[in-house]
Amino acid sequence: MNDIKQRRGAGTALIASGGIFFTAEVIAAAAWTDPPYSYTHHFISNLGVHGPLTAFGQFIYSPLATVMNTGFFLFGLAALSGVVMLRGLPGRRRWAMAATAVLLAVGGMLVGVFPGSDDNGTTDYHGLGALMVFIPGNVLSILIGRAHQLLGISPRLGRALVVFGILGLVSLMAFGTILVSDAGVLIGLFERGIIYPYLIGFIIAGAALRRRRA
Repeated sequence: MNDIKQRRGAGTALIASGGIFFTAEVIAAAAWTDPPYSYTHHFISNLGVHGPLTAFGQFIYSPLATVMNTGFFLFGLAALSGVVMLRGLPGRRRWAMAATAVLLAVGGMLVGVFPGSDDNGTTDYHGLGALMVFIPGNVLSILIGRAHQLLGISPRLGRALVVFGILGLVSLMAFGTILVSDAGVLIGLFERGIIYPYLIGFIIAGAALRRRRA
């Protein structure tokens, strides 16, 4: 019975990870109305900067920046909680997954505590946090997918989680290319391509863990 409760707790925490991020993003973006926030043009991090100011060539004004920063801070911690509660993993895989989740959690906290703009002296910390959100999150999706049999989730879902992680890493390369080229074309869309797949994967994997019987 304790194993069942722990597995359901892990599933709930993974669902909460994606849910917290998406809810905070929707609320913060809805409050940004003058001019409206663009999911394809603006960086995600802009939602955590109150402004008004202009940074990295984008006008920033997020009235509910605190909501987004709270979401940044909490979503990685929720993912870490879910990973810690997973059962059925041998020591090496457990530690690899836990270490990756710790990096993700620390990255989310850095992004939330140090909002991204170029005039507040916190850009380096924010950038480091963003990388720790981008890379470990996708690696964690791949690790969970590869451990599908041990975790008792379907092979199809396992493959999907691996694909989500790979898609996110490919999107990261595209995002970096656009960033370096200073083109700015659909930069917000490509950034979301890094994060959305693994967050969706966490939610689906969490739901599968909760549904799984003894």
